Amino acid sequence: MSERGGEIISESGGDIPRNLQTGVRIEGSNAYHWVFRCAEAVVHQAAPTRGAVVVRTLMDGHRPDVWCSDRYAAQQGHANAHQTCLAHLARDVAYADEASEDMLPSRLKRWLQRAFALADGIETFAASTIAGKRRALERSLDDIFATTTSCDLARDIQNKFRRARDQLLTFVQWPGMVDATNNACERALRPAVVQRKITNGYRAMWAAQGEADIRTVVDTARLAPGTNPFKIILQTVSA
Repeated sequence: MSERGGEIISESGGDIPRNLQTGVRIEGSNAYHWVFRCAEAVVHQAAPTRGAVVVRTLMDGHRPDVWCSDRYAAQQGHANAHQTCLAHLARDVAYADEASEDMLPSRLKRWLQRAFALADGIETFAASTIAGKRRALERSLDDIFATTTSCDLARDIQNKFRRARDQLLTFVQWPGMVDATNNACERALRPAVVQRKITNGYRAMWAAQGEADIRTVVDTARLAPGTNPFKIILQTVSA
């Protein structure tokens, strides 16, 4: 099933793939549980590496229009455009806002609130409204980046936004098609995180891969309204 799901994601045409991963112990070593998602499939994979080779292998030469992920280097460069997960940045900003007395994190927090508001209502806004809101957000970013600060924490978060500048508002160019966050992958990973905390990992790679295959079947089945994931599992193992 993982192979078929990978084919669906790599051949998803105009759809927007997104991915995320979390650490897990497999055979006594550090490894990773990956999740890839598009409109038609959710693919879980267990891999010994967090490297870009996992993405390249799954995509098998296909290059989508847009990719959505966090800022981790191995998740960059797999599409013609990239949307950085704003939820990941929001967590960093929230910490900086609490720990720093500088006003810069607060300004970034307000900027993110405006970006999230645009993302939430983008399918109902007129094209001219979207364009105007984007220009306003771009101008605000220019002002924030031009601000000097003596706070190391504020400067670090400012530089993180600066490096992601071209990936912050990609969702505006694809109204209703590209999410501003990667929260769907976060939700798909939660059961794997719970499993890791309860069992402390897997004694064999085949066990990790087997569970990833089951999660692939269940999560992909859930995408279709009215589908019973457990019937799908039964059909899969009985085939």
